[in-house]
Amino acid sequence: MSAAARSGTVALVGRPNAGKSTLLNALVGEKVAIVSHHPQTTRNRVAGILTEPRGQVVFFDLPGVHRPLHRMNAAMMQEVREALDEVDVVLHLVDASQPWGRGEDYLVELLQPVSSPVIGLLNKVDLVRPKTRILPLIDRYRSARPSSAVIPISARDGDGLEDLRAELFAELPEGEPLYPADLTTTQTERFFIAEVVREKVLELTRGELAFATAVVVDEHDEEEGLLRVHATIFVEREGQKAILVGRRGHMIRTIGQAAREELERVLGIRMFLQLRVKAHPRWREDARLLSAMTPGGVEIRLDPGDPEPEVDR
Repeated sequence: MSAAARSGTVALVGRPNAGKSTLLNALVGEKVAIVSHHPQTTRNRVAGILTEPRGQVVFFDLPGVHRPLHRMNAAMMQEVREALDEVDVVLHLVDASQPWGRGEDYLVELLQPVSSPVIGLLNKVDLVRPKTRILPLIDRYRSARPSSAVIPISARDGDGLEDLRAELFAELPEGEPLYPADLTTTQTERFFIAEVVREKVLELTRGELAFATAVVVDEHDEEEGLLRVHATIFVEREGQKAILVGRRGHMIRTIGQAAREELERVLGIRMFLQLRVKAHPRWREDARLLSAMTPGGVEIRLDPGDPEPEVDR
């Protein structure tokens, strides 16, 4: 790194399903955050790290801004507020394929007291037809935040990302990198495994299960080139558990196989993944379970007297 290198932290903030996780993965160059078309996929502050000769950017992919209705949602919004107070730059993602609504007005209001530079990103421009529809949205954003730069991008296709990187390094303070150059994320392997399992649940199920599930890794051991993982998928009702397990265990086996194959590819190790499903009516209000779901949370152990849920091998 040269003496003039720039390094710092950047928060990705936006409404649910604005494309923050897709953008994070595109900027870092590998998968560090799970992606789903379901809103509120991101529940914790996931860090991705981009290192270049011109400096280092530590990105925080924050939960989508929404009205908190549960303890879990309140914790997610607390993550957003804390990050906005700490970072050097804020990236405000707007879904350009959707009409500007009250949710975007609320986010603009939320960002008003932020002292760090805010860059507006009009994401998903690849979905906008005709392209001239982007111009009124640019004007709308500039009217809402006259002091902010605004850049049209497509996180999925990569359009505009080089302009974004240039703008980021121009805004970051001069300084040495915060992390080693070969590090791309600060999240633990245990947390990443739980997130990939949850991603496969989101991909392979529909409806209310998208919001009613949580994943906790109970055991995580590596021995002789084999990673053994036992994880629990929590749902809220017995009926949801039946859907997730599927007829003769077909659905949970499909989820387990999809998660194992992706994890083996990303982690580069053979893996034994065992999943079980447990109904917990108020898991979104359970502080101990929510702590276990966070990247630095404590491990949760199920009570020995609990009946054994379904198992996938």
